[in-house]
Amino acid sequence: MMTGDQYIESIRKMNTEIYMFGERIEGPADHPVLRPSMNSVKATYDLAESAEYAQLMTVQSHISGKTINRFTHIHQNADDLVKKVKMLRLLGERTASCFQRCVGMDALNAIYSTTFETDREFGTEYHKNFLKFLLKVQEEDLTVDGAMTDPKGDRASPPHRQSDPDMYLRVVRRVEGGVIVRGAKMHQTGITNSHEVIVMPTLSMRPADMDYAISFAVPADTKGIFVIAGRQSCDTRKLEGSQIDVGNSEFGGIEALVVFDDVFVPNDRIFLNGETEFVGMLVERFAGYHRQSYGGCKVGVGDVLIGAAALVSEYNGTEKASHIKDKLIEMTHLNETLYSCGLASSCEGCRTASGGYMVDLLLANICKQNVTRFPYEIARLAEDIAGGLMVTAPSEKDLRHEKLGPYIEKYLRGAQGASAENRLKTLRLIENLTLGCAAVGYRTESMHGAGSPQAQRIMIARQGNVARKKNLAKQIAKITD
Repeated sequence: MMTGDQYIESIRKMNTEIYMFGERIEGPADHPVLRPSMNSVKATYDLAESAEYAQLMTVQSHISGKTINRFTHIHQNADDLVKKVKMLRLLGERTASCFQRCVGMDALNAIYSTTFETDREFGTEYHKNFLKFLLKVQEEDLTVDGAMTDPKGDRASPPHRQSDPDMYLRVVRRVEGGVIVRGAKMHQTGITNSHEVIVMPTLSMRPADMDYAISFAVPADTKGIFVIAGRQSCDTRKLEGSQIDVGNSEFGGIEALVVFDDVFVPNDRIFLNGETEFVGMLVERFAGYHRQSYGGCKVGVGDVLIGAAALVSEYNGTEKASHIKDKLIEMTHLNETLYSCGLASSCEGCRTASGGYMVDLLLANICKQNVTRFPYEIARLAEDIAGGLMVTAPSEKDLRHEKLGPYIEKYLRGAQGASAENRLKTLRLIENLTLGCAAVGYRTESMHGAGSPQAQRIMIARQGNVARKKNLAKQIAKITD
């Protein structure tokens, strides 16, 4: 396995084409806006080196028998799924941000079982291709980005009926030794920090969409791939060099639009190529794994936000007020409910034909449906407890100013023993988690990450088995027709 420092050096050696603020970023590993995101991924390597967390962060590969990072593992039982959720909570607590690596882990597991069943049906060799790729990922401890969401264009039309055919990533030419693909993937978590990118279709498809039914993996710096980093609220604060004003100076996340401009994909890196019958399976399984993930990562970040709210109540001198205590209880109740859903979907999982373990799809979607709501209430309560100073506080430069600093310390000091600086640090952390750079990894991302709320409701309707429940009611009511 790689150490955290080795991971950073490995990213430095890549030539990923990244653009931000209208310019190409040279040396993204050291860019002040991008580096916090890279530090969050680095934490997945650092904690794997810790003896205290080795049981959570590492596991024995079912392929090689070697010890590997859990982010590269194929789940073999319910215990693996439970440990995954616990690992994600730990990392959320340590980074208070999106640490990005889970999307690749969920893609690996979804493709592992889907390629097995595709080969069994059609006699293809996708599973063989994938095992070769997976072994490389495990042996080299690579960070893999999962790319599923297409721009979609006119949402009322399927891929093959789009006025611009590139609104869904597709095969434009089949050439000797592989295919040429064109299109884009959106909202790409961690692409600036990844060694490889796995591409998957974004929705179920019919035979007419065959050219869009493509799944593959290529290095993130492959010719023809370029990255346009997305803006976040308060992101330019990272350019100012203030540790206080950014709220979370060490860790962060980044999202991006990734363009595939006629990219060559070799045959041995292809995991699905026109078999529209199995696209739905791949999409549902990836979504299930990723929606389960939110029962860990969002809970860990929630732990930090609850802690910050409790801390600022002490600095404000309100910690003994009954309504403050009740709000903290409610925040904890909501956060642990999310965790319970993540664990439940793990414990109720089942083995697939490939031997890999799948989460309970209904409970995973229940988990993510709750995530679209509960973090918003947790954030609202944190903002309520924090008070208005969270969004009206002066800058760190003002705090350090020869004339202004003493007045800020005098008037923004809180309860007895609470310095203005510590109070401001805590308020900026709450701002970061609810409104600022980390909001994409907590508040708004809780709504749209792993699919918008309606996507989960569709799956809940599909998995809910209302017909069985109707029969239960008929049995109890003695209805025999």
